[in-house]
Amino acid sequence: MQYQSLLLILIPLCLPIKALATQTYPWLTTRHDTNHSLVNRIATPPGFERTSVPKNSFGHWLRHLPLKSGVPPVYLYNGKEKRNQSAHHAIIDIDVGHRDLQQCADAIIRLRAEYLYSKGHYDAIHFNFTSGDEAAYKKWQQGYRPQVRGNQVKWRKKYRYNNAYRIFRLYTNTVFIYAGSYSLSQELKTVKKIQDMKIGDIFIKGGFPGHAIIVLDMAINTTTGKTLFLLAQSYMPAQDIHILINPLNDKLSPWYELDFGETLQTPEWTFDRKQLKRFP
Repeated sequence: MQYQSLLLILIPLCLPIKALATQTYPWLTTRHDTNHSLVNRIATPPGFERTSVPKNSFGHWLRHLPLKSGVPPVYLYNGKEKRNQSAHHAIIDIDVGHRDLQQCADAIIRLRAEYLYSKGHYDAIHFNFTSGDEAAYKKWQQGYRPQVRGNQVKWRKKYRYNNAYRIFRLYTNTVFIYAGSYSLSQELKTVKKIQDMKIGDIFIKGGFPGHAIIVLDMAINTTTGKTLFLLAQSYMPAQDIHILINPLNDKLSPWYELDFGETLQTPEWTFDRKQLKRFP
């Protein structure tokens, strides 16, 4: 595989000094300016307030994601601008890589893995390949690498233990290659009632192709009980993860109403309300 090179042996066993200042979002190389956090950039509509989430939860981490300044274009992995520039409200300040890997489901896998990595929950970082084989980061840390032949996956010990961030990113890239919306949809648990939505839940249609988007934030009107949510996606080809506009309600956008009916219409995909799922 491409990742089995001498470079892996030479990578330091610790994070770069610059990255140590921003371990909450490990991909950042400079300290995060909280003025550009989602929570500080996207206000709730009048009468609404953000829902309560535990401080160390996935929901809290997503709510405070760093955003790029202003509303820049969505770029593809190859540096070109995405053809459709009318679907996004803001862009998450996270790299997309230089290969066509971090597409829709992959972007969600990336966010979930980055959160767990930032908290040191390494044992919880595991996803399934489309073949059904588990890819556990703990095994990757220990120096095992997958050998994939058709639908057969065997893990072989090749390197020493290494938990450096760059090693972690090689792991996520490998997951992107062998996983997708189909495998992710099989891993997730169905949310039976749309009213039970939580930040971090995922609307997903597993398939070839399929699509997946993630709930980044939620707000509630304490008087009426009405609930709103924000959505983000990557797409094909691999591109910046971006917060979606609401194509049906310019006044409410980028927020969506939880009571949206039987189907959820987003700028580039339509989901059934029964397609809401959650990480176990």
